[in-house]
Amino acid sequence: MNRIIRIGTRGSHLAQWQAGFVQQQLAALGVQSELVIIKTKGDQIQHLGFDKIEGKGFFTKEIEDALLRGDVDMAVHSMKDMPTTQPEGLVLAGVSYREDPADWLLLPMSAQDATQTLRLPLGATVGTSSARRKVQLLDFRKDLIIKDIRGNVPTRLDKLRQGEFDAIVLAAAGLKRLQLDVSDLYVTPFSPRELVPAPAQGVLVFQTTKDDLEVRRLLRQIHHPEVSAVTNVERKVLQLMAGGCHMPLGVYCERDASGNYHVWAAVADSWDMPLRRARLSSSTSFNLAENVVKALQKSEKM
Repeated sequence: MNRIIRIGTRGSHLAQWQAGFVQQQLAALGVQSELVIIKTKGDQIQHLGFDKIEGKGFFTKEIEDALLRGDVDMAVHSMKDMPTTQPEGLVLAGVSYREDPADWLLLPMSAQDATQTLRLPLGATVGTSSARRKVQLLDFRKDLIIKDIRGNVPTRLDKLRQGEFDAIVLAAAGLKRLQLDVSDLYVTPFSPRELVPAPAQGVLVFQTTKDDLEVRRLLRQIHHPEVSAVTNVERKVLQLMAGGCHMPLGVYCERDASGNYHVWAAVADSWDMPLRRARLSSSTSFNLAENVVKALQKSEKM
């Protein structure tokens, strides 16, 4: 390929790491590329929680607009930020490997209370802007005070260390990819089966225009079909629940050595409402997402 592929990305350290990772994979195929930094609504509005920002795709829309204008040839997104429907003319052309999909609870060593669940003191203030994390944390501990936190991963860690919060919750994937030193903090890794992550958490997705068959063929070479097999289930549940980034929905799917699918899901009507859970296993993904949704709806009536 003679083209230099222009990769659209957000400007955060993590977004640039993600785009740089794809850049390295393309270089291994002998393809040159360059990064094009694009600011999104989610980057520009830092004083509001996610549930206060109107519309879907507030970390993706401006990048998608650049794709449609032809300013970039492809985009790299965190798949959990992607709406389940694509704008006319755009397609998802592949997914990356999956980094650890779990959420981690981080708190200062001095703030631990070993007598309490999660080692959090009674009435601890926990920072997260995710409705999904809020409702599941409160399901563990009703006494917790949940407070919105914004900013990139290093900024959130700084706020914790400066005492603005007793603890914060972050995705393990971001911490691991940025190789951030959290040795001064007490880290509790949640099992994704217990504090259920966002659909497709830990996965990168590649987006292109529908008509750019050359780039689409190229990206098939770095696509991970075994990852898309499980993220398709997770995102189908999100789509069937008509959920966006505001919905407090967690879905996690994994496959065992025999190829069987296992799904854990948790949802609430809002972050301060009761949590409903479902767990299903199946030898096939056929109708699996639909059955997960039915199980969640059934638990609502119980």
